[in-house]
Amino acid sequence: MTVDDLIPSAGESPRASQPVTQAVILAGGQGSRLRPYTDTRPKPMVEIPGTGLPIIGHQLEWLAAEGVTDAVISCGYLAEVVLDWLGTARLPLRAGAVVETEALGRGGGLKFAAASLPRPDEPWYATNGDIWTRFSLRAMAAFHHERDAHATLALARPRLPWGTVDIDRFGNVLDFVEAPPSPYPVNAGVYVFSASFASMLPDLGDHERSTFPRLARQRRLAGYELPQGVYWRAIDTAKDLNEAAGELAAFRSRS
Repeated sequence: MTVDDLIPSAGESPRASQPVTQAVILAGGQGSRLRPYTDTRPKPMVEIPGTGLPIIGHQLEWLAAEGVTDAVISCGYLAEVVLDWLGTARLPLRAGAVVETEALGRGGGLKFAAASLPRPDEPWYATNGDIWTRFSLRAMAAFHHERDAHATLALARPRLPWGTVDIDRFGNVLDFVEAPPSPYPVNAGVYVFSASFASMLPDLGDHERSTFPRLARQRRLAGYELPQGVYWRAIDTAKDLNEAAGELAAFRSRS
């Protein structure tokens, strides 16, 4: 059993669709809010305390468990740290890396990495390198296939960092709710893309300001809401890192 077996995932029975067996991980971010951890490594190479693995290691284990056989890791800031780790780590799938020598933007970086996928005529996953999650990617791929989308993004409802106050229409306070889930879904940083999606990306710039809005107007952009109870966390700050470690310790104590 690995530490990731302690993370619960929702049971789903996806409709059969073309298997997705390749993925891109965006791992070039500087992670300035995670300093001093990121002074010597890119954010995806920061270790979740108590797990013995960097964030990207957890992602590769998850992708492999979901049927992915090949991953391309897009590197930028301190790329040599990722390259050194790939050269020594015991990996659950085939993984290579590409290095941006100049900043291409999120869309350009995604397109640059996708050019190294081994099967350009097949769909692919992509994930931001600072996400720690567990859910059925196969179910998300089936959802993507059913909607004939060019791109599908996972949607999460993270818990708000503040408590909320429940009031009635007369202004009477009824209850206090500690850290409720967001009423609005947010981009969870995990995607399924069609084989042709890479050609729609800009060479330079942000696809969320160009490609995604165009696909939305064409009704070819889908949003897959993560099932209730699925574990999802973006590791943006030292507080996120410590809370992730605490959540893992809680899972261990219940197992």
